[in-house]
This record gives sequence, C-alpha cells and structure tokens, in this order.
Amino acid sequence: MAQATQEFGDWPLRRLMTEVVGSGHKSADDMTRDQAREAFQRILAGEPDHTTLGAFWLANRWKRNNAEELGAYVDVMREESVVTAEPDADPVDCGANYDGKGRSAILGVAAGVVAAAAGTPIVVHSGDRVPTQKQDSYKHVLDELGVRTEIGPGESADMVDEVGFGYYYQPEFNPGIHALWDRRDNMGVRTFVNTVETLANPANADVHLGSFYHLPFAVKMTDTLQAAESQDVSRTLFFQGMEGYDDVRPGTTVVGEWSEGDEELADFEIKTANYGMDFESEDLEVEDVAADSAAITEEVLAGDRDDQFADAVALNAALRIYAREDADSIDEGLETARDVLASGEAEAVLDDLQDF
Repeated sequence: MAQATQEFGDWPLRRLMTEVVGSGHKSADDMTRDQAREAFQRILAGEPDHTTLGAFWLANRWKRNNAEELGAYVDVMREESVVTAEPDADPVDCGANYDGKGRSAILGVAAGVVAAAAGTPIVVHSGDRVPTQKQDSYKHVLDELGVRTEIGPGESADMVDEVGFGYYYQPEFNPGIHALWDRRDNMGVRTFVNTVETLANPANADVHLGSFYHLPFAVKMTDTLQAAESQDVSRTLFFQGMEGYDDVRPGTTVVGEWSEGDEELADFEIKTANYGMDFESEDLEVEDVAADSAAITEEVLAGDRDDQFADAVALNAALRIYAREDADSIDEGLETARDVLASGEAEAVLDDLQDF
C-alpha cells in the first residue's frame, strides 16, 4: 500500500470511503477534483481491492456524483485510456447508453445515415453487451447489417471521412474501461462508469448529442462536459430518449440545448406528433432488437416503409442535423431528412458503409 500511495497520492479508495464518500447518501461529502482524479487513476490501474472498489462504486451511486467529480473521471479516462482518432470531418458525437436497449428498435444507425447523406457527419460508439443490462447497442445493429465494427480508431476515423458515418468500438479505443467489464458485471447495478463512458468522444467532436430520463441529468451532463478539461465541446443537444438511448421518445418530449457562451442549458418541449410521430412508444417495440432494427434500417432507407418507423427515423435524423446547426430549426432538419430519404441518397450511404 505504501508503494501505491507514493505512486498515486494520499487518497486510496478505502480512505475516501472512510473519510469522504462512504457515510451514506445524506451525510457523504463530495470529493475534490484531485481526489476524484486519483480515485479513477487507481481504478484504471487495477490497484483497489475488489471489495473496496465495489463499495466505492456503490457509495458514489448513493451519494450521486456532481459535475466536478464526473468531469475529473472523464479527464482521467481520456488521458489514460481513450485512444482518439480525429477525422477531417467535424462530426456530431452520439453518446447512447452502452448497455443498450431491450424492447424498442434502435434507430440511430438509420437516423445517422440519413443525417450523413444530408451532409452532417455522425459518430457513434459502443461496446459489446456492456453491464448491467448487456442488451443490444449500435454494434449489434451494425453487425446485422454486415458493417465492420471491430476496427481500430484510425479506421473508424477513415469511415467517418469516407462515408459520413463512423463507428468506434470501445475495446479498441477505450481499453482501460473495457478491462473493467468483469468488475462492473459483478456489481449488478450501474456505476458512474456507465455515465462517463458515453462522454469518451473518441473523434474529438465539437458537438455532443445525448439523451436523458429527467432534465436534471441533461443539465449535469452538460456541466460535466464543461468541467472536463480533456476535450472542448462547444455545443450539446439532449432529449428524452427511449430506454435511455438516443432515440427520441414519442409524445411531449423535453429537449435541452446548450452552446458555448450560454450561461446554462436551455430547455423546451416538442410534441413529436407535430413532426410526424403521432403514435406511442409501444409502436416502436420489436421482438429481436438487433435483427429487427437492422431490417427496419434497410427498409426505411430503401423507401420501402412509410410507417411509424420511417417517421421516427426522419425526426431523429432531424435532431442530429439540428444539433450541428446544419439546419436553423428542427422543422428545417426534418424537411431535409425527408428529402434525403426520398432521393435515395441515404440508401447509397448505407451501401458505402456496408462496403467499407
């Protein structure tokens, strides 16, 4: 332990538990940035005892991390684990929950391809059956479509530049987080790692698109990106997503928007029925998430569907186009997305993606 203390500093996880974060959700204190940095450095180095690590993760869950702590975790992750590969394009970084979806279709591939066809480069990233849910994610839809996913970050950046849509695979670009898979699986609940991995930003994008269950989480995520010193995100767009994923929820949905220079996140409501999504969340449910999502993607992009899935893809594409400010409004983004779908350009981008 003396050697570890000398290497890392004065705050092993056990001491942090005893003196700072471990006394319960009402009495625990927040860590300083330096304490949070040291904690995550130790975790990525495999230094903590497994029992202590589990207790620390659970204490953080009870206490709830603030933006300064999360920003410190993001910085350590990007400094010590993330291998970035920046494309020449200036993409939108889509940070969906890595542990996936289990009921409804994943529409982000289709929506991202439509946005790419409209001139808005898109980056998505995920792992493979990430705890705790271990459900279908971007990777599994792309696998079903015959797209190469287990590629290094350099090839991922090339994919963005050549196709307009690029996929980054966590074990390749974020090996330190991937190495925690067993420990995370044994926890049985989500930890702050589930939060910060979505902010890895392997393409060093300026714009981040994400989702939330409740608006305060979007505020915290935006504050976290501002607190992080390892990347420079100048714009964020968050919306209420289905199953915590980056597919907009039908109905009355809150959207949170922030650009550099704004004092705080601005939020507004949209009624998705006004944008063609006049149906319920249950109407987007499927039996086999990966396989059915891939089939829906191909059919919508080929113009073979004009149902609720086509409407949902168009609106999700519009939000991506608007996030990068390639459209002045969501309405304008939706018009662009529908034009791209009708022209066949989106199907051509999917063909290029499958051929990459």
